[in-house]
Amino acid sequence: MSDHFSFGTHPAHGFVAAATANIPAHLAHWYLEREQFEPVPGTPGLYRLTEPERDGPRRTRQAVHDLRSHGYAVRADVALDPAASAGPPRPVRPNGLVDRRSRIAQAAAGRSPQRGLAPTTSPPSARPIPPKPTYAPTVHLTASTTGRSR
Repeated sequence: MSDHFSFGTHPAHGFVAAATANIPAHLAHWYLEREQFEPVPGTPGLYRLTEPERDGPRRTRQAVHDLRSHGYAVRADVALDPAASAGPPRPVRPNGLVDRRSRIAQAAAGRSPQRGLAPTTSPPSARPIPPKPTYAPTVHLTASTTGRSR
């Protein structure tokens, strides 16, 4: 299978991508722009990652992953290939989210002191459905004597 995209690093442009001749240029442009790559001025077919200082390696690996999930064949440097490298571990910042969710769950499970006893609910009273008549009702219409409808 021939490659559709290639990803790597460039000394002047940082994280770069290029499309091969196996994919139409307009389609490659569309995909790469959605993956936050922009065309490199003066170098047709070469794209660079916008804001590479903002988690560039992870964003590039994500672009490789996304394009592969769309069915494209992608060649990438080992450091940028999510299949070949897990990448550096992301720092874990304690944000207290687990503790907060636990407190919310405990509060939701308990009874509120602001409310008294919960009212007991009984099933709604069912109205009996009258039986369907076995005969066809007769409707009598009276004819008006003036010839005009009412």
